[in-house]
Amino acid sequence: MSTGTVVIVGGGQAAAQTAVSLRQEGYAGSIVLISDEAVPPYQRPPLSKAYLAGQLAPERLFLRPLAFYEQQKIELRLDRRVTRIDVINHQVELGDGECLGFDHLVLATGGRPRALVCPGAEHPRLHYLRNVKDVAAIQSRLKPGAHVALVGGGYIGLEIAAVTRKLELEVTVLEAAPSLLARVTCPQVAGFYQREHEAHGVNIRCGVMVTGIDGDETHPALLTGDHQRIEADFIVAGIGLLPNVELAMTAGIICDNGIVVDEECRTSVPRIYAVGDCTQHPNSVYQTRVRLESVPNAIEQGKTTAAAICGKSKPYRAVPWFWSDQYDIKLQTAGLNRGYDEVVIRGTPESRSFAAYYLQAGRLLAVDAINRPAEFTVAKSWIAEGLRIPAARLADESITVKNLAAAA
Repeated sequence: MSTGTVVIVGGGQAAAQTAVSLRQEGYAGSIVLISDEAVPPYQRPPLSKAYLAGQLAPERLFLRPLAFYEQQKIELRLDRRVTRIDVINHQVELGDGECLGFDHLVLATGGRPRALVCPGAEHPRLHYLRNVKDVAAIQSRLKPGAHVALVGGGYIGLEIAAVTRKLELEVTVLEAAPSLLARVTCPQVAGFYQREHEAHGVNIRCGVMVTGIDGDETHPALLTGDHQRIEADFIVAGIGLLPNVELAMTAGIICDNGIVVDEECRTSVPRIYAVGDCTQHPNSVYQTRVRLESVPNAIEQGKTTAAAICGKSKPYRAVPWFWSDQYDIKLQTAGLNRGYDEVVIRGTPESRSFAAYYLQAGRLLAVDAINRPAEFTVAKSWIAEGLRIPAARLADESITVKNLAAAA
C-alpha cells in the first residue's frame, strides 16, 4: 500500500473524487483536503438549477457527509487558502503562514467566472454564479415580478433564465453573439432553445454588447453598444469560466489555458498533479488537447490521479460529455463538435425530442440529444469507436437506434 501525505487543493467534485479514489485504490497514507470554502466538497451543477430554485437543501449538495471523511481518515481543512507551493521542499503555505509538507500534491483549483469589464462593473447588484455564497446572494433577489437581466446566452445563463421564469420573475437575456449557444451548438439547436425560452416569456436579445452599468445602488441599468438602456432589479453575468492557474504558475508549473497535464494528470513538476476544470489535457479520441468544464471530466481525472499516485496506470481517455436541464428539457451532449462540416437532425425540434449529429468528413464527432437519453448513450459509444454512419441513415427514423450503426 502507498504511504506518505497527499495534499489536495480544492473543494469541488475533482478534489473529493481524488480523495475517495485514493482510499479505494488502497492508499494508506495521510490525505489532507484544503478548501477555501467553509463547507465540505459539494456538487456545482445544481447551483444554477434545483438549488437556485430552493428545491434542494444545502446538505443535499454535499458529495459526502462529514462523517464519511472522518471514517476514511480524510482530513478536511475548510475555509483555508493555499497561497504558495514550495516545489523544492515539497510544501504548501497557507494564508496564515502554516506550512504543510506533501509527498504528492493534487491541484483541483477549478475556475472562477469571467468578469464583465466595463464601466460600472463593480455595481452591488451585479452577480456571478459559481459557489453557494453566490447563490445565496442571488436568492435574496428572487421576488416574483422582479426583473433580472442575464448577460450571456450560454448554458449557465439559460439555466438561470429557466429557474427565474418558473419563479415568476421578468427575464431579459443579452447575448453578444448573433445567437444563443453560438460557441457550442449548431443553429438548429440554438434556434430550438431560443424558441423555447421565448415561449416561456423570456425576452432574448442577441448581437447586443454590454458597454456599461448605470443606475443607483438598488436599480441598475445595462448600457449597450446599440445605445439601449435596460433597467433591472439585478443582473447576473454568465460569460464563461477562467481556470484558476495562478498558484500553479507562480510555482513554475506549465500552464496554457489551464494547468497542462498528461494522460495521467501529471503536471510539468514531479509529484504534482492537477484535475478538473483547471486542467488542459490530451484527448486521445480527438488527438488534441482540451480543457473541459464538466462533472464527468472531474470524476475520471480524480480516479486517474489516485491510481497514478498508487503506482497504477489508468490513463484518462474518455469521450467528453455534458448535460443541461432547462424547464422540462434535458440536453445531453457527447463528444466535441469542433470542426464539424455537416449536421444531421434526427427527429424534429417541434416534437421537443430530437438529436443533432455533428460530422466531419463523414466521421461522427458529437451529438446533442434533446430528451433522448437512450440515443445519447448509444451515440457516445459510436464516438468512442470512431464510427462513420451515412448522414441519410442517421436522419432516417424508420431505422431504429439499435440498427443505425449496422452498416458503419
